[in-house]
Amino acid sequence: MKVKELIKHIESWAPPGVAWEGDNVGLQIGSGQSDISNILLALELDEKSLNQAIRKNCNFIFTHHPFIFKPIKRIDTSKDLKSRLIEKLIKNDISLFSAHTNLDFSRGGVSFELAKVLGLKNIRFLENTSGDQCKLVVFVPKEAEEKVAQAVFKSDAGIIGEYKNCSFRLDGKGTFEGSEKSSPVVGMKQNYESVDEVRLEVIVEKWNIKSVINAMIEAHPYEEPAYDIYPLNNTNPNYGYGAIGELESSMNPDKFLGHVCESLNTKSVRFCKGKKNSIKSVAVCGGSGADLINSVIGKKADAYVTGDIKYHAFQDAENEILLVDAGHYETEIHSLNAVKKNLEAMLKSSRDKIKVFKYSGSTNPVKFYNN
Repeated sequence: MKVKELIKHIESWAPPGVAWEGDNVGLQIGSGQSDISNILLALELDEKSLNQAIRKNCNFIFTHHPFIFKPIKRIDTSKDLKSRLIEKLIKNDISLFSAHTNLDFSRGGVSFELAKVLGLKNIRFLENTSGDQCKLVVFVPKEAEEKVAQAVFKSDAGIIGEYKNCSFRLDGKGTFEGSEKSSPVVGMKQNYESVDEVRLEVIVEKWNIKSVINAMIEAHPYEEPAYDIYPLNNTNPNYGYGAIGELESSMNPDKFLGHVCESLNTKSVRFCKGKKNSIKSVAVCGGSGADLINSVIGKKADAYVTGDIKYHAFQDAENEILLVDAGHYETEIHSLNAVKKNLEAMLKSSRDKIKVFKYSGSTNPVKFYNN
């Protein structure tokens, strides 16, 4: 399997188009044409994780946090570690790939996995994205209806939540008159024609519209297919921020805090008291989720687990919701389990004997001192 094939699979789950603007996701270093031996997963790249990749014969490294985020002004291997890591990656023919906020915002991604680790049920997005879809409407002769529909479906159009191949179709009449230079498939040039056609409508993610249009045009029998693109402002059921679900059984706040520590394998969390003595509905956001606190309160969740909470955010949330800062690393690292499961399921149907390893160490720079 080549690097570009693996990337295509990952990005069908976590498309780069859904990432925050300015986030540097995708192939960081390497070549899409390289053949993959083995794969290493890590939250971020450091010297120890790179050395482990080399020992395990991994020439593809997946990280959540982008290794290259800001523009690199110089590569000086005598002065900084990042330069030396770049040199080592290139010398060992290792491709480095990152899925960051696109994995955060995808179903089954960072926040969904955090919710699963905490034992939540009925997991769904806390907030769905909006304004990132459009509707493609194309007019097709009846005999080519299914061929065109299948072409756009294969390009990932017509996905609504847990449903795929979604479309709306309406019979009608299409009219046209080709010029002297035209080559009409139906009728004759310079002759007014009337044809039984179908109005085919599908929803498409904005970042995918070009590939869907290309697939539609290739499958369409007409020399000049007629189609329209409508921007949509409705919420997108396919992508969103954070996640929310319910515990199997209610817990009091103290028991819930212990449950968070045990589930996330951490000895301590920071928190502020909420206003409920029974915790059942729980919202989560892996990494930094302070921006979603008001949304969590609006959804009437009993508790919110995330990371990187500032003092004044705790102050504002006190007596409103049990707000738990379990750490950035601690709330994101479990997402690698979801990535590993996803890749292994895909590789199972492949003839390639590629192994997927999770970095066995920790790349967490935050340490705890117990006096």
